[in-house]
Amino acid sequence: MNNNKLYIVQISIHGLIRGQDLELGRDADTGGQTKYVVELLRALGERPEVEQVDLLTRRIVDPNVSEDYAEPFEQVADRAQIVRIDCGEEGYLPKEILWDSLDIFADNALNYLNSQERLPDIIHSHYADAGYVGTRLSHRLNIPLVHTGHSLGRTKRKRLLASGMKRDDIEQRYNISRRIDAEEEILGAAERVITSTNQEIVEQYGMYDYYLPQTMRVIPPGTDLEQFYPAEGDERDSTIFNDISRFLQKPDKPIILALSRPDQRKNINTLVEAFGESEELKRIANLVIIAGNRDEIREMDSGTQDVLAEIFLSIDSYDLYGKVAYPKHHRPEEVPVIYRLAAASGGVFVNPALTEPFGLTLIEAAASGLPIVATEDGGPTDIINNCHNGYLVDPLDKEVIADTLIKILKDRDNWKRLAHNGIKGVREHYSWQAHADKYLKLIQPVIDKSEPLDRMELKRRPMLYHDRAIFTDLDQNLLGNPDLLKEFVQVIRDNRRCTTFGIATGRRLDSALKVLKQYHIPLPDVLITSLGTEIYYNPGLTRDTAWSNHIDHLWIRRSVVQVLSELPGLKLQPKREQSKYKISYYYDAELAPDVNEIIHLLHLYEQSVNVVLAFGQYLDIVPVRASKGYALRWFAEMWDIPLDHILAAGGSGADEDMMRGNTKSVVVANRHHEELSDLVKGENIFFADKPFAAGILQAIEYYDFFRDCKVGD
Repeated sequence: MNNNKLYIVQISIHGLIRGQDLELGRDADTGGQTKYVVELLRALGERPEVEQVDLLTRRIVDPNVSEDYAEPFEQVADRAQIVRIDCGEEGYLPKEILWDSLDIFADNALNYLNSQERLPDIIHSHYADAGYVGTRLSHRLNIPLVHTGHSLGRTKRKRLLASGMKRDDIEQRYNISRRIDAEEEILGAAERVITSTNQEIVEQYGMYDYYLPQTMRVIPPGTDLEQFYPAEGDERDSTIFNDISRFLQKPDKPIILALSRPDQRKNINTLVEAFGESEELKRIANLVIIAGNRDEIREMDSGTQDVLAEIFLSIDSYDLYGKVAYPKHHRPEEVPVIYRLAAASGGVFVNPALTEPFGLTLIEAAASGLPIVATEDGGPTDIINNCHNGYLVDPLDKEVIADTLIKILKDRDNWKRLAHNGIKGVREHYSWQAHADKYLKLIQPVIDKSEPLDRMELKRRPMLYHDRAIFTDLDQNLLGNPDLLKEFVQVIRDNRRCTTFGIATGRRLDSALKVLKQYHIPLPDVLITSLGTEIYYNPGLTRDTAWSNHIDHLWIRRSVVQVLSELPGLKLQPKREQSKYKISYYYDAELAPDVNEIIHLLHLYEQSVNVVLAFGQYLDIVPVRASKGYALRWFAEMWDIPLDHILAAGGSGADEDMMRGNTKSVVVANRHHEELSDLVKGENIFFADKPFAAGILQAIEYYDFFRDCKVGD
């Protein structure tokens, strides 16, 4: 071998990996990572400075999968090959049960590497299982390790808990503790960690004890430019064009395109409302929504049903028939055609997601010559900064969304400039060639040791997860004094490695997010909204669907509204204040019955609900199993945090049950006195003499709340 050129070893163990005809989507182990590692292998194999690149994966001998996966070697390019290593049992196994076999893989991989003419210059592991092996090979051979996580165990555990799985079931099925332990070990050993976005570094890797930001580097994955390219003029001959056109009165108008899963976090309905409320936008363009595939909505999960129902109700409310297309089906190979149809029409691609870690659809749209409008969060920020092909918007500001779309659609010269910039920018920053170029520039100083790391001494917590939490109301506690708020936010950041930060508010999710952004409050780890009826976890604002299913018990919304419809002094608040599990009224104490009478009336009609009066003028009705206190205790049980390790801060009657019981609690000085007067008799309740965030800081000092925080310096 020529020692002036690089020998690179990639490791990706699980799944079905081969050079051609990848079985993407066959199961949970044959997704984006499989495609990424093969494309990276091929791209590196084409580089003149690389002499050899090997992708080590698991050899599989199983009659249920192709014989390809049993072949020890597969040449992918002149200087790139897949090397399949024996890993204990020969059959195809899910990644979660491979842990006991990984040391066998490591030993066999070591034998293979020692049999080569020379050792590799660098080892690059993908995912936790390969990182476990890569760490051992790196230590044994004294070869630097680079790692890409693709996904992380701590984040997955949050999502699984949110889905309703119990802790013991998660451990048994996913070996999640072993995975997280391996990820900590990898972060302690790796010379560089490659991520897709800056947000991934802070919000996901930042949860780990061995988080070393100086090792982190952002290299976004490449895009297949042979699949995504500008319009050629034949797009209207496609079946998908006919499927879209049948919805539209004037199919020749420019297309505003949204393409995503029907997930609440994708915020599609806000786009529909922005379109519906803008007469100018409805006049000059059509809206096309590609929200997955569906056969029978009633057979889909409840979260998807809710999203689709909200979209369809908005279309009906704004009478958008003939102006909005929402086809039921599309094939994967039709997605590039959809982008090109929108580009050929002079349209715009919109990603209005509440949170967007990367934004692959934005890159695909840009490669297709389509200007973009995207949420000012995460990946889209990086993409538009690199490509200069669109605009960032507040995903909750409908007026700004509409105005930005109009600006692009009406200025044809600007549209052409944005489209050109996108095509050029994707080739420069997001092609596989660009990815390989950045990759080689990243690993070279690691190989020649020209950028040594100054590693600090790292310590592990004895527990895997946060052992305490702070929960606070939003409006009454955080918004009164900007300077004190900054101090509180800094205290939370300084202690985030042992403390979960939670906000519990009566606001809806969209309203809460708008306030957080306005006051520069970081997204909490847990966000309880709509008076305890919804729970979201970060990163990613994952909704706790198990909680939603739990509180649905005995809840009949329309019956509650009907019972109260004739009562004087009650007026339904605007739609923006309502949600599926919260009915909100304005309450006029001079005209309306006493709250206890309202509760008695609802019980008389067999409505099992909780009734909350706040500030003497806002009456909220939620399911009997829902409240801020119930939601907080659900979180504590799911996350195994003792209640006496939780500090709950409140300021109104809606917070009362959150502060009673075994939690450590604080009532801030600007509290609503009458509603919280009974708390004087409670234990573990501190009455601060300072208002807003200062009161919470006072309580942290009073309880010496961080004293036993088991975190290394």
